[in-house]
Amino acid sequence: MKVNTEDVKRVLRESIDSARSVLDELDQAREELIRLSREAIRESGRAIVEVHRGDLESALRHMERCEDATMKLLSLASGYPQLLYTGLVNNAVSEYVEARLFISIVVEGRLPGYGELAGRGVPLVPYLQGLGDLVGEIKRLSLELVREGRYNDAWALLEVAEAVYLELQSLDYPDALLPGVRRKADVARRIVDDLKAMLVDLGKRDELARLLRENLEALGAGHH
Repeated sequence: MKVNTEDVKRVLRESIDSARSVLDELDQAREELIRLSREAIRESGRAIVEVHRGDLESALRHMERCEDATMKLLSLASGYPQLLYTGLVNNAVSEYVEARLFISIVVEGRLPGYGELAGRGVPLVPYLQGLGDLVGEIKRLSLELVREGRYNDAWALLEVAEAVYLELQSLDYPDALLPGVRRKADVARRIVDDLKAMLVDLGKRDELARLLRENLEALGAGHH
């Protein structure tokens, strides 16, 4: 056997040079995706905080910045299948989805569907992940509404949260297809159960307080 060592070395050099070129491009794209991901997550968090503070104008400004970063991220990642379906992209996009859905419910009273966001390039998995995370923000807002005495609005949000949980729970697929979605559905169920128990308890207390007031008023009227 006679091996042409020079030819083997040449092929190796060319192959590794090609690999290095591809990997350098991927690495640069990944670094930019990390930057955009951080920006999207930061702005989505700020948007949600501003909603809870009641400053919807500020929330919408942060949401606009979040959307801009997310769209740039998706546009860049779409050219690199090795990066598009990674946790790096999914995490950032799911945070965007969560904030977008939450703000739409609060500001417009509606829930943007998957078809609507898919038209913007949002993949299925982060949409469902963001939908699951939405339940936690709904609970926070419900508690704020209860503190303001707005029980009907709190119950309406509970109904939305329960619908989200039930629909997610119906997706009986392995984690390999829907990473993290089953776990988020389980967390959502616990949140919904806790919120429902709390609202029922508060409702009973409110009813008891009303009955006590009526009885005291009746007793007061009887003395006159």
